Amino acid sequence: MSQTYQMVTLKLRHNNFKNYVYIIIDNETRYGAIIDPAWELDEIEKTIAKYQIELKSILLTHVHYDHINLVNPLVDKYDADVYISAVESECFGFTCGNQIKISDNQILQLGNTSIKCMLTPGHTIGSTCFLCEKHIFTGDTLFSEGCGLCTSYSGSAEKMYYSIQKIKKEIPGHIRVYPAHSYGLKPGHKLDYLKNNNVYLMIDDKKIFMDYRMRKNQKNLLDFC
Repeated sequence: MSQTYQMVTLKLRHNNFKNYVYIIIDNETRYGAIIDPAWELDEIEKTIAKYQIELKSILLTHVHYDHINLVNPLVDKYDADVYISAVESECFGFTCGNQIKISDNQILQLGNTSIKCMLTPGHTIGSTCFLCEKHIFTGDTLFSEGCGLCTSYSGSAEKMYYSIQKIKKEIPGHIRVYPAHSYGLKPGHKLDYLKNNNVYLMIDDKKIFMDYRMRKNQKNLLDFC
């Protein structure tokens, strides 16, 4: 069966911030869903025009500023619906136009393309991944090289452990992983590859995972090993 959608990857920058922003495009309807829109509005608008996208949805993995700062301009221009986990919205008091609160395992429909919402707390209390047929968009939950910080407001290393285990259990190994940031590896590696190369996917003991994620001898919290 052929894939119902295509996916566009944008690497967008602002000062020291570098974010990957993804657009899912339903092949038949040209409906589009953008994930964590940030920084370069002109580039996003050029991409929407180039691919003749009718932007229907904005999918938010969590509410940190580098993932949401273009939500309002896109809502104003395209009247897109904004999907965010209910617990994330309520914890952070996040509001915007056309907001729709989502729950774990909820299925969103973008034309003929189904998108599964997968609640994965740890980086924040309501962090969410979005699963399509062959891609999972993991925000700051799972990177190719490691996993997200658990030190910010509502973060939890224990919850992150359970979220990583959930991904390992529920996501097939052939699915390609597309995080919001890169720390050396390009997005798009298969989960099976990451299971053998990402230390946080290799730890099955909760205490070891938590101690390692929160260890005090890290030179930098983004030095994953």
